Amino acid sequence: MSVPTFHPSHSAVTSRLRSAGCVFAEDEAQLLIAAAHAPEELDRMVDQRVSGLPLEHLLGWAEFCGRHLAVEPGVFVPRRRTEYLVQEAARIARPDAVVVDLCCGSGAVGTAVAAAVGGVELHAADVDPAAVRCAARNVGPEGGEVHEGDLYSALPVSLRGRVDVLVANAPYVPTDAIGMMPPEARLHEPLVALDGGPDGLDVQRRIAGEAPLWLAPGGHLLIETSVRQAPSTAALFELAGLSAEVVHSDEFDATVVLGKLQQSHRK
Repeated sequence: MSVPTFHPSHSAVTSRLRSAGCVFAEDEAQLLIAAAHAPEELDRMVDQRVSGLPLEHLLGWAEFCGRHLAVEPGVFVPRRRTEYLVQEAARIARPDAVVVDLCCGSGAVGTAVAAAVGGVELHAADVDPAAVRCAARNVGPEGGEVHEGDLYSALPVSLRGRVDVLVANAPYVPTDAIGMMPPEARLHEPLVALDGGPDGLDVQRRIAGEAPLWLAPGGHLLIETSVRQAPSTAALFELAGLSAEVVHSDEFDATVVLGKLQQSHRK
């Protein structure tokens, strides 16, 4: 008995996606066709993509730092620009370092740093239960642990004063600017992963302020931010007693503030 062969039209799917405003319609069409097992499933996936559902939520994974990382519906999708945060953290971290990924979302940053460096003690934390479940799928294979809770309150007390590299892609979109974000982010990603408060710095402010309690002597804090907000983010670092250096990548169109704890500034 022969099994019917599924031969979808790449051009038809591409056309639908392009009409909906998908910039990379041809690439997305190929990915959706490869993921679908039947015409009905493909139609459903294309309909959802056209309605604005992130491609990564449909596929169940996002490509980040050359890896396919699990991403579930309702979880923040890691952006390519955040690969620069990973690059800078991996440059600093050493094997056996204690690495913490705060506001971890899918755990993409911590997972990528651990994979790049090797041998680190990895911890990731997020306040969103859906993100924590998703992060466990990515962090676990790297030997890491995921914790649920609000910033540092999620972490084991045993990490105080031991963290060598603390990375955070914390929400930094000002509340009033949320409405101007693309619908696929604004409507399908958790608000807690986007909204940084009135000036976009509320979460960064809390992270920087408590960082000296958790960093080891000479430990580093790295936070992704925007070009416009970078001076303010750097000022938060300095207020907490950390050095502050703003670094930028034209390749990734990304900005990171990098701080270091000096022994004399331990709280």
